[in-house]
Amino acid sequence: MKMTKTNTLFLILFVGILAVPPVLADSSTPGDPTLSNQWKGNLELGFVKTSGNTDTETLNTKASAKTDREVWRHKINAEALKTSDHGTTTAERYAINGQSDYKLKGKKNFFFVYLAYEDDHFSGYKYQMTEAIGYGRRLLDEPNMKLDLEVGPGARQRKVEATNETEKEGLVRGAVNYLWNISETSNFTESLSTEVGKDVTITKSVTALVAKINSSLASKVTYTIKNTSKVPAGIEKTDTETGVTLVYGF
Repeated sequence: MKMTKTNTLFLILFVGILAVPPVLADSSTPGDPTLSNQWKGNLELGFVKTSGNTDTETLNTKASAKTDREVWRHKINAEALKTSDHGTTTAERYAINGQSDYKLKGKKNFFFVYLAYEDDHFSGYKYQMTEAIGYGRRLLDEPNMKLDLEVGPGARQRKVEATNETEKEGLVRGAVNYLWNISETSNFTESLSTEVGKDVTITKSVTALVAKINSSLASKVTYTIKNTSKVPAGIEKTDTETGVTLVYGF
């Protein structure tokens, strides 16, 4: 894969995620021996190669880190996907997003700041960036089940591949995040978000089922649907993706 400026930036951000836990753990409260244990992270890898009548390769990698403390809650996610068919790249995407929540009195209500960057080589755009702030509430907070609802204003910037023009618009972002710990070894998650702008609305659903293999390894199956209401000519409005990955937790 040719290393472009975008790929280099993504690699730096991807590696940065792996460094986030120890860096923040050292900078928050020096001398607190329990602080490093408050960050949790995952590395995911999925690879499929076929040969014979078909010659395809698919590489799917993801990394994430999160912490839930007394007042602040942070999470960072990065992913890369590349698919080739007979040596020709048919899909290539790099994305990173992060969110910080500031919990209000009672811990159920919170303010959030959300940032996202995506470089999808087959979307008709060179890049897409989204920023949003807003209000959230934890509607369900049980030991085995959590449900968060978020809404707030934001902005979007996108550069069109064909014309090299930058599109900018305000938006309203809403999100629902659900977690169900089915058992000690498995959990189900659903993340649904919509970004409603004056010209474009983007809706995305990510459904995942995780099953632990041992204390560090797990298998994960995800199904993703993304719909963009307005796209450049020749681009499909709806993308779907099914992934099976091996997850390493740290």
